Amino acid sequence: MAFSPAFMDELRRRVSIVELVGRKVRLQRRGNQATGLCPFHNEKSPSFHVYDDDEPHYHCFGCGAHGDAITFVMQTEGLEFRDAVERLAGEAGLEVPKDTPQERERAERQAGLGTVMEESCRVFEKQLTGSPGAAYLARRGLSVETIRRFRLGFAPESRTALKSHLAKVGIPEALSIEAGMLIKPEDGGPSYDRFRGRVMFPIADAKGRIIAFGGRTLGDEKPKYLNSPETPLFSKGRQLYNLNHAQKAARDKQEIIVVEGYMDVIALSEAGFAQAVAPLGTALTEAQIALLWRLAPEPILCFDGDAAGQNAAARAVERAMPILKPGLSLRFAWMPAGQDPDDLVRSGGAGAVRTVLDRAEPLVQVAWDQTLAGRPLDTPERRSGFRRDLFAMADQIHDPAVRQAYRQEIETRLASLYSIGPNRERAAPGRPAFSGAGRVVAQPLGGQAARRGTTGLRMLPYETLLATVINHPELLHRHSEALAAQAFPAGPLDKLKCAIIDHATRSPRLDSGELQNHLKGLGYSAALDGVVARTGSSKWTLPAAGLAQAEEGLLHVMGVLRERNEVRGDIDEAALRLRQSLEMDASGTDEAGATDVSAVEARATDDWERLRSQQSNVLEGESRRSDLDRDDPSWDRPQGQAKTGIVKAG
Repeated sequence: MAFSPAFMDELRRRVSIVELVGRKVRLQRRGNQATGLCPFHNEKSPSFHVYDDDEPHYHCFGCGAHGDAITFVMQTEGLEFRDAVERLAGEAGLEVPKDTPQERERAERQAGLGTVMEESCRVFEKQLTGSPGAAYLARRGLSVETIRRFRLGFAPESRTALKSHLAKVGIPEALSIEAGMLIKPEDGGPSYDRFRGRVMFPIADAKGRIIAFGGRTLGDEKPKYLNSPETPLFSKGRQLYNLNHAQKAARDKQEIIVVEGYMDVIALSEAGFAQAVAPLGTALTEAQIALLWRLAPEPILCFDGDAAGQNAAARAVERAMPILKPGLSLRFAWMPAGQDPDDLVRSGGAGAVRTVLDRAEPLVQVAWDQTLAGRPLDTPERRSGFRRDLFAMADQIHDPAVRQAYRQEIETRLASLYSIGPNRERAAPGRPAFSGAGRVVAQPLGGQAARRGTTGLRMLPYETLLATVINHPELLHRHSEALAAQAFPAGPLDKLKCAIIDHATRSPRLDSGELQNHLKGLGYSAALDGVVARTGSSKWTLPAAGLAQAEEGLLHVMGVLRERNEVRGDIDEAALRLRQSLEMDASGTDEAGATDVSAVEARATDDWERLRSQQSNVLEGESRRSDLDRDDPSWDRPQGQAKTGIVKAG
């Protein structure tokens, strides 16, 4: 029997010719094609090319061998056409149609469904002129050319407009119902139009044939977007909106962009990003990811930075992780606060979009961040739990080479996070570390650490401030001026603080997840990981802490740093006076030129004692405040300090 065009198209879509040929030929992939030594004749230089494009095929420029996936199986395995089709269909999970009268009728019916969809699209296109839908699209700034290219239309507010037209051109009512364009009530009442009073977005397959529709309401009706139901032509988990337009651009640029909605796709296309597609009202599926990989090795998924965007990204990671393969992964781009790609195009143009895309994070970084989010790493049990969850994530990967690469990457990241050297594990300040021989090495604790000038301890208050406002960004609008005035040591933490404050001034409604994604987009992923890991034992910094508790902790640490800076100012002044006294002692004269050795010695002695006293005050203060990881931020307040952490005057 002759297989239906729809079945053959689906078979070719599901079978990757590069993977199929790669089982027998060692291929070197370059973009959307691959080369290798021809399996059909002996050669020393590769002249055999495999093209994974709109019409996947292979061609040998040496012997002239040419064909598609089915031909390759026939030629390499000696199978007949039907046997080759059955073998490939079995691998792709497709049921081979039987040569029966019923199957022939089904194939004819499927062709009829295509006629219903094409005729419906033409009706909607004609109805757009002068309609409320046309006014809506004009307000969105769409050009006439864009409307024509995407075949946008309008479904009038009528229960029978489309039904009457389809019947008039001879299409049976049952076929229109099967195509999803009419709804037949369960109570046996008359059928009616599925789409009414909506702007219509035709959904095409890879060859440009209309297989479904999405309709956007212009009022307050729910749902806002309504898609066609599943039909013999349309499976929403296996299709992508705009695939027919995007596939060539994606292969040429080796980049495919995945956004959420129809208007996002159209806006990006108008801005020069023709390689944009969208899933159809569902989370990205494994079949859609496999389809994307046929177009580009690392599709870029665009998400909002808020909690909903984080959840959508988590689902994408979960779907992709088991099916990762060498050279095939995902990247994640985070939209600015309160903007989707359509908004971004309007506000910043193509340049703003390109900036966001260029900052896209690899899947491994997003998976790491999701596993780390909100969990302190201040005890051995918590760190081992973090390690367990990371390796459990990696073990989901089916491909052994990628799985091993992930495990190695996790080891490297853990080593960096915990500062593990080749011969020792160096723990965070105040925590035990282990020598190469497995012995516990004592680490400085409390005031001893301060006296030894431990860098980690000096930086901990600044990291605690940042962790608190990152996990509780509501505090930024209350205390941004105080945080900006707080002097940070020059370096990464100071830059991170400036980036946080700058974003807070631009975003009136801050969300912790969106803030972190924004900072990661600016290149602060490593700094964020370090801050979160080293401050998790300060309970008020954690996302689970109440806002009042977090605010009290924030103000307390600011008070500690303010007192420290005041005392250090006194030290600097005392040191300067001592230096002046010693210089006077060396010259033997005062500013007037007179010599009074006993007076000079007395002043030098007083200045020396004053300096020692100020240094002692600092060391005692550092000793008291070295344990910033206590639950209650009200511990060890300076004398006279209020509960809010603000030092009383006088």
